Amino acid sequence: MTPPPVKETAESAGIPVFQPQRLREPSVEDQIRAFRPDLIVTAAYGKILPASILNIPEKGCLNVHGSLLPQYRGAAPIQWSILNGDTRTGVTIMKMDEGMDTGPVLRFAVCPIGADENAGTLTQKLALLGAELLAETIPGYLDGSITPIAQKESGVTYAPPIMKEQGEINWNNTAESIHNQIRGLSEWPGAYSEYRGKRIKIYCSLLPKDPDRLIREYPPGEEKPLPGTVICARKEVLAVMCKDSPLLLTCIQPESCRKMQSAECAHNFAVSDRFGDSL
Repeated sequence: MTPPPVKETAESAGIPVFQPQRLREPSVEDQIRAFRPDLIVTAAYGKILPASILNIPEKGCLNVHGSLLPQYRGAAPIQWSILNGDTRTGVTIMKMDEGMDTGPVLRFAVCPIGADENAGTLTQKLALLGAELLAETIPGYLDGSITPIAQKESGVTYAPPIMKEQGEINWNNTAESIHNQIRGLSEWPGAYSEYRGKRIKIYCSLLPKDPDRLIREYPPGEEKPLPGTVICARKEVLAVMCKDSPLLLTCIQPESCRKMQSAECAHNFAVSDRFGDSL
C-alpha cells in the first residue's frame, strides 16, 4: 500500500489523517465529532456520508463533483462523459444530503472536453478547476452571500461504477464509439481486444482524417474489410476497421510487454488479420 499525495502532504503539515474502512462505525463518528468541525468537504471520496456524519458540522458538508449536476450523478462522471462523447463537462460544488449527489448546488464551472482527451487528462483538469472553485465558494457560503439552489429533476442522468468487462472492444461498434471507449477507460480498466489469441490493451487512438483513403488502400481484390480487420500496418500507422470506418491505434500494450507507440510495433501486425478473435 502506498499513501496518496494528499495524505503525505497532510502528514508533512502535521494534519492528522484517518482512513476508515467503514464510515458507519461508531468510532469513526466519534473521531470526527471530536474535532468539532464547522464544515466538512469531500472530493472524489466514492462513499455516501450517513446522516449521523452529515449532521455533525454546523455548516453541513460540501462535495466537489466532477460533472454539471444533475447530469452524471454517481461514481464515475468523468468516464461516462467521455464514453458518451460529450464535448463539455464541469465541476459542481454542492451541499450534501442523504441522496447520491442530489443536494442543492452552490457553484459550478464548465470545462470543454477535447476530441482526443482521455479520462486521465480530464481528471487532472477538473481537479484543478474544482480546487479553485471550492476556494472561491467557501467564503461566500459561510457568510451567506452564496445560497444553495435545489437541483432540477429534469435532465437527471447517472454515472454508475465502471466494470472491468466494459474494457472489451466490440469492433462491430462505430469508430467514434470505440474511440470514446478507449479514451474513457484509459485509466482503468483499459480498453482491450484479442489478437492471435493474446490480449492487446489499447490506450490511445485517433479518428483518421481520411478514412476512405485507408479503405481504398486495403489490398485490391479483397472484399470490404470486416470489423476488427487490420487494414494498414506500416510505418507509424496501425489501422483497424470498425463498423463504419477505420480507427488508428496509436498506443498499445501487447500481452506481457510494455506500452508502445504504433511506430514501434505496427510491423508486428499483418494486414487482413483480425482483432477480436472471440467475435
